Amino acid sequence: MAMMELEERNERLFYKLLIDNVEELLPVVYTPTVGEACQKYGSIFRRPQGLYISLKEKGKILEVLRNWPERAIQVIVVTDGERILGLGDLGCQGMGIPVGKLALYTALGGVRPSACLPITIDVGTNNEQLLNDEFYIGLRQKRATGKEYYEFLHEFMTAVKQNYGEKVLIQFEDFANHNAFELLAKYGTTHLVFNDDIQGTASVVLAGLVASLKLLGGSLADHTFLFLGAGEAGTGIAELIALEISKQTKAPLEETRKKIWLVDSKGLIVSSRKGSLQHFKKPWAHEHEPVNNLLDAVKAIKPTVLIGTSGVGKTFTKEVVEAMASLNERPLILALSNPTSQSECTAEEAYTWTEGRAIFASGSPFDPVELNGKCFMPGQANNAYIFPGLGFGLVISGAIRVHDDMLLAASEALAGQVTQEHYDKGIFLRFPIRKISAHIAANVAAKAYELGLATRLPRPADLVKYAESCMYTPNYRSYR
Repeated sequence: MAMMELEERNERLFYKLLIDNVEELLPVVYTPTVGEACQKYGSIFRRPQGLYISLKEKGKILEVLRNWPERAIQVIVVTDGERILGLGDLGCQGMGIPVGKLALYTALGGVRPSACLPITIDVGTNNEQLLNDEFYIGLRQKRATGKEYYEFLHEFMTAVKQNYGEKVLIQFEDFANHNAFELLAKYGTTHLVFNDDIQGTASVVLAGLVASLKLLGGSLADHTFLFLGAGEAGTGIAELIALEISKQTKAPLEETRKKIWLVDSKGLIVSSRKGSLQHFKKPWAHEHEPVNNLLDAVKAIKPTVLIGTSGVGKTFTKEVVEAMASLNERPLILALSNPTSQSECTAEEAYTWTEGRAIFASGSPFDPVELNGKCFMPGQANNAYIFPGLGFGLVISGAIRVHDDMLLAASEALAGQVTQEHYDKGIFLRFPIRKISAHIAANVAAKAYELGLATRLPRPADLVKYAESCMYTPNYRSYR
């Protein structure tokens, strides 16, 4: 609350403080604190920080957008609040997520604060506790679904493009799985859209995997991946890994997917379950006998990499982690679920149960771990390493669409920032984010120009210097 009050009083000072103290304040303005803020949003609400568009405004969305005082919007982060982090349906109290994300677009990516617009689409909530809460600020009705929901979202997407043009980046944030995939597929060919839960998470994890190969040995194609969680994050990461392996080996995508296995709430996803699977899980249904739980899946698949995107805490049990350690000299364990309370295991558990042999990273931060006289520094596979630079690259190039190759370009740029010092400490993702965002932005912009999707012409000769020159800095103007 103190940080948000500071932002309202003195925006420049807020961003100066955040930029200079990123490691300390990132957990405050982003995960895990933002999750708790969303849960209590109605109780701590003072004044709106973004734009709320309610179902009651159907037919008037363009008019509502025009009420926002800033006209030159470059980045919009929008949520409908149905799947906030691992906390479920928080309705319009999910506004804390777009606000927090856009603060990072500015502090870490360099997008001007005035060019950022946080939006919450309020179509109701199925959270009974919120519906009965006297302080809930949203519509007190069950969620709109089906035709009513999609018509409302279509009006929103049309109005955004009409009001802000084709080059405004629309980032979908914390939509439920079924809607997230549908919206990304529907508008990916007509708008500049990006889903951080699907694509951003995938990019940062792929960067971590590529960087970790120096510790693990071999290439991506030499490893076997097992996921706990087959939603937006899990399937998004899996697809980008498969794309990268396909790019490296020239093997068909259908073939490279077979290196990747997913476990959902019903067990290992296998071909015998295809008839009952959601469409986004079907590409991962491989030939194998049914396996009912994660521990048995680890023993059967023998993965070298274990990735958690389940949103359920404490699911990487001692038995699961020890099984990974028995199969691998250096097991790679990524407990990516947010906030910290939902992490599949803690850093201390991963290091202790593997006797310090694990390479570990999480979605939310963990403190260093002392074990047998050695200090282990957990990595953080946080989307904040990717999405600010990726979005800024799209903005400075004037891109009109997001292409999978841009996600790979962002991953390559991030992986390229890992130094020998990181390897010596056994970590692969933990460094100053703002410094690398210019490199990520330059790589993404270069790919946009290469694909013919950039509109800002002529192309700058040095994209890294150009990105750095475009970055917002919270300085006061000198009048003398």
